[in-house]
Amino acid sequence: MRRTLSLGLTAAAIAVVAVPGTSAAETQSAKTPSTVRWGECPEDSALPGLECSVLDVPLDYRHPERKTIEVAISRLASTKPEKRRGVLFTNPGGPGGAGLNYPALLKLVGLPQSVLDSYDVIGFDPRGVGHSTPVTCDLTPEQQARGNFPKQPDTLADVAKEATYAKTVAEQCATSKTASLLPHTTTANTARDMDRIRAALGEPKISYDGASYGSYLGAVYTTMFPRHSDRIVLDSNLGPGGYDATAMRMFAHGLQDRFPDFAKFAAEHPEYGLGATPAQVTAKYYELAARLDRKPVREVDGTLFRGATFGSLYTEAGLTELAELWKALDTDIPLPAQPPAQPWENIENLSSVRLAVICGDSRWPRSVRTYQRHVAVDRLRYPMLGAVTANIGPCAYWPTSPVEPQVRIGDRGPSNILMVQNERDPGTPLVGARELRQAFGKRATMVTADEGGHGVYPFGKNECAKDAVTRFLTTGERPSRDRACAAE
Repeated sequence: MRRTLSLGLTAAAIAVVAVPGTSAAETQSAKTPSTVRWGECPEDSALPGLECSVLDVPLDYRHPERKTIEVAISRLASTKPEKRRGVLFTNPGGPGGAGLNYPALLKLVGLPQSVLDSYDVIGFDPRGVGHSTPVTCDLTPEQQARGNFPKQPDTLADVAKEATYAKTVAEQCATSKTASLLPHTTTANTARDMDRIRAALGEPKISYDGASYGSYLGAVYTTMFPRHSDRIVLDSNLGPGGYDATAMRMFAHGLQDRFPDFAKFAAEHPEYGLGATPAQVTAKYYELAARLDRKPVREVDGTLFRGATFGSLYTEAGLTELAELWKALDTDIPLPAQPPAQPWENIENLSSVRLAVICGDSRWPRSVRTYQRHVAVDRLRYPMLGAVTANIGPCAYWPTSPVEPQVRIGDRGPSNILMVQNERDPGTPLVGARELRQAFGKRATMVTADEGGHGVYPFGKNECAKDAVTRFLTTGERPSRDRACAAE
């Protein structure tokens, strides 16, 4: 259960701002020989067909001659050289998600053979993550178990109380053994790392498929390196500000969008005893949350309950799992068994990288009063989760300011972006995707699917939307205008 909450937000940014390192990379010429030496993958990422390597990149691209760090990369090579057209970089989201084994996982869940034939699929652990040079905030087991959500604040004083916890976590990050890496663990630098990988592979351009936070990473890459961008797929999209304070508050919007799907499901399954109508199931949510705030059941308090509810709504299978959990909490019976952690899952590292990226990418409010106002507003606007996601977090006390201006997403560059989005996505709500689509202007078209859940390609069930992505990656054909796919 605690693992479910910790992963709940991971599963949880034109006029180009002058950013160091862009111009030199953009002026590199055509394809050069690869300097990457492929070999075996680390044991926890060794999946069939996957090869791995390590690349040194500058810690600080403003001073590339100084300290370097390692970025671990992987390749699932095309076995049809006559059909191969290039490389397809991938990112599963986060920030903080390990991506070294992601190409093989994509194949396992059904990445079409036509795409596997067309590309060498490239994965990587972003800087700070996993087998790349890792960062840490020395988070305790108790801090890891709390996950990414603050506590539910019932009063203004509760926000001030949460501020003490947030400050403690920020200070741990600032004094950890990897504190010097934190200011440089940003989306813009990860995009620069991607271009270093591209150059090391000898490729003039890359195609890209990134989901969730990976949508923002892809948006930043193609903004910084438009001439090195081939076919760019952005799936389950954050807004143009990335994972900033606004995106954190938008999780509550996403829960309100998605929850009716669960309420309908639970009402149609009386064996769970959660209500005979969607309205009764919704009332049960508020009842259980308040009850668990007062008295946890089997170590599950209101914060864990809200986080588990949010995270379970990412998938269709999660609806059944969530109904079983609610029934267990409502009747105080043993909780459903949780799936074992995967060998590449490291909650401490994931959570630490998440903080480094979101606190380093953009400026967050510093005043406790600001968060108290946001809590008061969002409690009314999004009553299921708004008070939680508007509450204060460690970014309010982050020890360093962003080292450079945030990359601004705009409409300058080639028209080579396909966005795909579920209409009722809890993690990256449709409202944010529409804002990113507007920011891209003529550069993008967007396909929306009348579905709930997080992730379209290739994990979702809407064939209309998935076929659009496969067609784009394999032929370059993209819908001429934004398109809506009906429920299937």
